[in-house]
Amino acid sequence: MSKTRTAVTARAEAAAEIVAGTEQVYDHLELLSIMGQDFASTRDLHASLMRAVQHITDYMDAEGGALFMLEDEGATLKCHACVGATEITGLTLASDKGIVGRCVQSNTSEIVRDVQNDPNFNRSVDEETGFTTRSILCAPLSVKDERIGAIELINKRGGDGLFSDDDLLLLQAMSASAALAILNARMAEALVEQERLARELELAAEIQRSLLPDAPEPEYPVSGVNIPARTVSGDFFDFFELDDRRICFNLGDVSGKGMNAALLMAKTASLYRCLGKTIDQPGRLMARVNAEICETATRGMFVTMVGGIYDPRTGIARISNAGHEPPLFHDSDGGFTEFPAEAPPLGIMPPMSEDDDTFPEFELLLDGGTFYIFTDGVTEGYVEGGQELTAEGLKAMLVENAGLDVSDRLKAVTRRIDRGEGNLRDDLTLLAIHDGGKVENRKRAPKDKSTSGEGDGIELISLRIPAKADRLKLVRAAVTQTAAISDCSKETTHDLVIAVDEALQNVIRHAYGGASEGDIDISIRRSGNHLVILIRDYAESIDVGQIKPRDLDDVRPGGLGTHFMREVMDEMEFLPTPEGGGNLLRMSKQIL
Repeated sequence: MSKTRTAVTARAEAAAEIVAGTEQVYDHLELLSIMGQDFASTRDLHASLMRAVQHITDYMDAEGGALFMLEDEGATLKCHACVGATEITGLTLASDKGIVGRCVQSNTSEIVRDVQNDPNFNRSVDEETGFTTRSILCAPLSVKDERIGAIELINKRGGDGLFSDDDLLLLQAMSASAALAILNARMAEALVEQERLARELELAAEIQRSLLPDAPEPEYPVSGVNIPARTVSGDFFDFFELDDRRICFNLGDVSGKGMNAALLMAKTASLYRCLGKTIDQPGRLMARVNAEICETATRGMFVTMVGGIYDPRTGIARISNAGHEPPLFHDSDGGFTEFPAEAPPLGIMPPMSEDDDTFPEFELLLDGGTFYIFTDGVTEGYVEGGQELTAEGLKAMLVENAGLDVSDRLKAVTRRIDRGEGNLRDDLTLLAIHDGGKVENRKRAPKDKSTSGEGDGIELISLRIPAKADRLKLVRAAVTQTAAISDCSKETTHDLVIAVDEALQNVIRHAYGGASEGDIDISIRRSGNHLVILIRDYAESIDVGQIKPRDLDDVRPGGLGTHFMREVMDEMEFLPTPEGGGNLLRMSKQIL
């Protein structure tokens, strides 16, 4: 063979090696791309892990493969995906045991060509399955210093069944890609969960805000303000008029933070408003609320609360304090008087007997003065310079702003606290009763009782929600709670919840056409021995004559909801179109 032919052959062989190497690199990159797409295309992490292990095992021509992940704060390794001759999915071992544990702890890849001579080899799986493990290839799953787990391959197919150093380098690249994909999937899952919790918190906050009274007219004698430190609040206040024009009021602070405190806040506020319509003695009312909370409150939770009734015609307020911060009375001469609690917080001591049905109360003649109730978030709040406001600081602020009307006075206090450290230390809640307001002369907009539902007794709860299906869960909870405090049986409560849910679904699907841009008002009232539900939408007015329940013999889907609502409710009717358009549905159910 000539030197020229030899040189040509050598160049051809070299070129062939380059082409083969390039094709192998492309194969590697293609596999990494496929794995990346699998992780990105689905939120099912388990399914993605199974496909990744299958891809890697097939590509590496191994008899089996498994992916282990750290759990229990790094104490254990659990097999989350497995392919091959043996099934070990779910197998758990200590994170420092076995070859895979050694790989994770050292955060380095390794080949074990003769596992029978390795002291860390776990023989139990082979003994149980009859499979013979000859060699193991293992690479850690880690991103920077964060360890996730490891990928383990067993027995190279063909030849001597041993893995090569090239196999180890390739598995390292694949495990690094898989680790990054797993970490990204976890972060995405955590973000979705955070967004879900944020939505639920905002919905809870929306319901909480609906429990607070509407802002009164400037000359009204009672005013309050609530500024949550977080999305939901454990503080609350309320005031409402009784039939004789006296004003029932309260302010409370639930122990703890977060959703548990928010739920107890909603329950306490609803109980007080519902029972306060018929119990006009603050001490007895506080005792009733205490008995209810003691029965159901989570262990260790309690409510400090001040409640009372103010008569603007006489200027007299009757007040009960259950373990709350001492309210302040600022008299017309400029002096301050504190009124410490004479009873423990609600939810701590259940009634000892049937005769134990009242809390201490006192009577106060306001005589041109102002009675202030507030939570400890006010007196412990930061003001300029990072100092706590304290009770003395609050008194100074009230004197400084005494010339403002009562609502602006409270806002002036909260503005000063809010500017302290940038973030509120605790919820801010204040309530003021100012004597001298002309309640008898305040203007009242006339209402059409035939369309407003005002003639249906005492309002227990009022909500406004967007026309979205994901809001219905909270409405069902609100209806259940309202039925409970109205002494409804389980069967009646179930009927009410289902009927309201069906009515709201009809509004969302049919009145708004699933557009989810409108609002729905829900009001539950008690009229004698009946609960009355009013559901108002603002969509185009419907033809009431076209709403008819379908024949039960007709098995087509749809149309049975209206039939069910009419069956479980005592009354169901559409009232005349209210001012502003839309539709108003009235349903009534006897309390059983």
